[in-house]
Formats: sequence, structure tokens, C-alpha cells
Amino acid sequence: MKTLFMLLLFCHVASTVKHSLKYVLTATSGVKNIPEFVGLGMVDEVLAGYCDSNSKTADPKQDWVRDFIKDNPQHMDWHAQRCSRSHHVFRANIVDLKQRLNQTGGAHILQSMDGCEWDDETGEVIGFHQFGYDGEDFIVLDLQTMTWTAPRQQAFITKLRWDADKVSLEYNKNYYNHICPHWLKKYVHYGRSSLQRTDLPSVSLLQKNPSSPVSCHATGFYPDRAMMYWRKDGEEHHEDVDHGEILPNHDGSFQISVDLILSSVAPEDWRRYDCVFHLSGVEDVIVTKLDKAQIRTNWEFPAAVTGVVVGLLLLLALCIAGLFIWRRNNNGE
Repeated sequence: MKTLFMLLLFCHVASTVKHSLKYVLTATSGVKNIPEFVGLGMVDEVLAGYCDSNSKTADPKQDWVRDFIKDNPQHMDWHAQRCSRSHHVFRANIVDLKQRLNQTGGAHILQSMDGCEWDDETGEVIGFHQFGYDGEDFIVLDLQTMTWTAPRQQAFITKLRWDADKVSLEYNKNYYNHICPHWLKKYVHYGRSSLQRTDLPSVSLLQKNPSSPVSCHATGFYPDRAMMYWRKDGEEHHEDVDHGEILPNHDGSFQISVDLILSSVAPEDWRRYDCVFHLSGVEDVIVTKLDKAQIRTNWEFPAAVTGVVVGLLLLLALCIAGLFIWRRNNNGE
């Protein structure tokens, strides 16, 4: 696994009954134009709260979070204090790591991701707490053995020191097994109308040029538990198909693309192919036939644009003709 930041952006829960609460904390050294420390709180992969070292306060990012804070004002103070405390701890840890690894300059990033997942069908709770440094795993808490594991040799000193801190280990055990899922359940209750909604996407067929694959692109769906694939004669088709990842949109919805390479498909066989989108928890699927007339491209003008261009040219011709007539009439006077 690479950076925790990439994990935050692109990971998604596969089950329809699992909920998650994650805190992603990032501290930087030698990186310009961004806050020295940033904290994100995520519920079911949705940004619920934010803090940084510049604002020095916790900022709720969803209406349902603001409603929760109104009923639980002490929770806002807890997050603000955690943000401030983590900023100072992370800054000191980066200084320590740079000295330990003999790093005198450059840009460095220390991140942590912690929280819990709760299956509201089985009741299973899974806690997690891990750190990454400069894009690689650094140290991870094993909640089964209540010990820290060090993927990197440079983290072994930290492992020994944290394993010896029995008070912190006992707190972590209680927090990730009890406190974290308790708050997660409350968040899910307050945000259920938003977090548990289902939004179907708009689906389009896209192609860059005549030799490019045809991309079946779905955007605007929620949640991110979805699948999309190409079919041939009603059966899922795998040959010459490239599946893209589910990616977030700026508005909290998601998008996905699945490409079909057409070099081996005869034009008369296009009618045998279609693209299927299925959102988990929704019975209906969206089926899009492979139809050349429906493909949007950037290598030829759509009919509507062509009509506008032709209209403008005709208008220009009329204007020029009118100018000549006006000059001829004036010269004749």
C-alpha cells in the first residue's frame, strides 16, 4: 500500500451494510503554500469535518454534522482540541524522524489514518490506526495483539517505545472497540438521509477519435458502491475491456468509466454490445446500447453545433451582400 492520502481519496467500502469513521491527519515540512497541519474527518467516505493549523478550529462540512453539533456541543470542543494537540505532536514527530533518518532538507510528509468500520447487519466492528511517512507505511497498530508493527526498520525504535506505553494501548483498545463505533452509529443516524441516499448517474458514450476506445462514462451517482461493465449478446464481456476506478466528484458524488476497444469489432456487430451500470441497493440497471449516433466526440462537430456554424456563415454572407448593395446605391446617388 502506498500513501495514506491516496488511500483516503480512492478507497471505498464494498458492502452495502458497512459504515466507516476515519480521521486522516497530515503534517508537512518544507512544503509551501499549504497549512503545516491538516485534519479530515470522514463518515462513509464523505468529508464531515475539517481543521488546519491556520484556522486552528474544527469546521463541520455537512448540514447533518451541524445538527449533530447543536445537540452535542462538547463534541466540537473535543475535535478542536484533538486538532490542536495533533498539530504539535506531529510537528515534533517530523523533527524526530528527520534527525533519525539523517534528513537535512527537502519536503517531508507524516500522515496517520485511524478510525473504525461497523457492519450494521452483523454488528462486527473493526478498528484501525496506522502511520505513513513520505508515502510509505511506517507503523501500524495491531488491535488483535495490542502491539505496534513496524514495516520499516527505522520505525522499530518507535514500536518499542509505544509498546511499552500500556496506558495508551489500553486507551486505544477501548477507543477503537467501543467509543469510535458508538460515535459512528450516532453520525450515521444523523446523516442517514444524506449518507444512505441513492442517486443514479447520467451515462454517456465518449470517444476521443475514430481509433480510440469507446468509453462508457457514468457520473453523478451515490454512493460509490456500484459496478459497470460491457456486455456482448447479453453476457458480460471481458475481452478488450479496460475497467476504470470509481473516482470522487467535487460535489460528493462519484464517476466511473469502462472502455471498450473497437479495433476487433466489425461495424455490423456493434448492435451486439451494450454497457450496463448497476448501483448497489437499486433494482433497476442502466443499459446503454453501443450506437455510433450516441457517441460524443471531440473530433467532429455535433449536428447542433454544425447548424449554428452554418447559420453564422449565412448571416455573414448576407451582411457582405448587404454592404455591397449599400455601396452601389450610395455611388449611384
